[in-house]
Amino acid sequence: MLTWSDAKTKAFQTTLLDWYDKNRRELPWRKDHDPYHIWVSEIMLQQTQVNTVIPYYHRFMKMFPTIDDLARAPENQLLKAWEGLGYYSRVRNMQRAARQLLDDYDGKWPQTKAGLQELVGIGPYTAGAIASIAFNQPEPAVDGNAFRVFSQLLEIEADITKPQTRQLFETVIRKLIPHDRPGDFNQAIMDLGASYMTAKNPDNENSPVRAFNQAYLDGRVADFPVRSKRLKPVDKQLAALIIHTPEGYLFQQRASNELLAKLWAFPLLANETDTEVEALPTVLAEQFCDETEIKVALRWVAGPAVTHTFTHQKWHIALLHADLRKQPDLSHFAGRVVPEAKFDQLPVPTVQKKIWQAYQKRQINLFD
Repeated sequence: MLTWSDAKTKAFQTTLLDWYDKNRRELPWRKDHDPYHIWVSEIMLQQTQVNTVIPYYHRFMKMFPTIDDLARAPENQLLKAWEGLGYYSRVRNMQRAARQLLDDYDGKWPQTKAGLQELVGIGPYTAGAIASIAFNQPEPAVDGNAFRVFSQLLEIEADITKPQTRQLFETVIRKLIPHDRPGDFNQAIMDLGASYMTAKNPDNENSPVRAFNQAYLDGRVADFPVRSKRLKPVDKQLAALIIHTPEGYLFQQRASNELLAKLWAFPLLANETDTEVEALPTVLAEQFCDETEIKVALRWVAGPAVTHTFTHQKWHIALLHADLRKQPDLSHFAGRVVPEAKFDQLPVPTVQKKIWQAYQKRQINLFD
């Protein structure tokens, strides 16, 4: 790993910030230094592209313009506003942090990185971003962009998948941050990592910091950042039960300890048995009846499984259909009947939308 002299550090700061001043991205959360705006945008940007986040950010701010509005929002409304962004624990933690700010901090934000990390759901990166941008604290904001940019600039060989590597990067970057413009410095690194120093198809030849990029000068860009291979997501076989009643379809709310907690979807059952495929509808119908006391005659829906990949799991979802002539007794069912016209009123995960779209395109296939 390289170390820079004070003169080189100063030259890098000047080069980077001059470029940023002329080429910075115009983003809605950059119009001011309000910590609430920065916080919401940074949480949304986790695992999500900027262009996807922008309309969500505008809508979220219209619905919850203040910390107080966020803290008091009904859960269904909150989840609906987040629908499609995924990783729903993020927005639940945001509401918990908003309530924490009101209850424990009298609505006033902590202004240090350490203080910000006392809030629910705020980790080192988000705390660094808020502290530097909103409160002008010389704190690093180490995300994927920062790992990529600084590992190349300084040829840092540490594996970024290891927890202790973050501390190494924070120590290195803290020495490079200008104390007069820490927020702009961190945002410039974000923009650099999203333009010239991207993970795929980078343009280092035209990068404004080309002269400082040691990996580029040594022809080693592909070697950085160093990361061990990710584990392949575990395959999980599921069955979606699309059960139609005279008043609509059965929707079940996911339990608080399940993936996609508190969101609404067609009932999903594990399909991990060795049962012959022809017998599986009967087996799953019996399982559903045991859990809900609702009797159904399930039939296969022709077509390939609907797939959806999470960080650690890949779901393969077979579709089964049932028609009920009478409204079922829902006393033992953790859900409700929802007319098709009201599907969009519930907070549903992306995988539920995939299931419904696939179902609408297919024909029922009965095994004789």
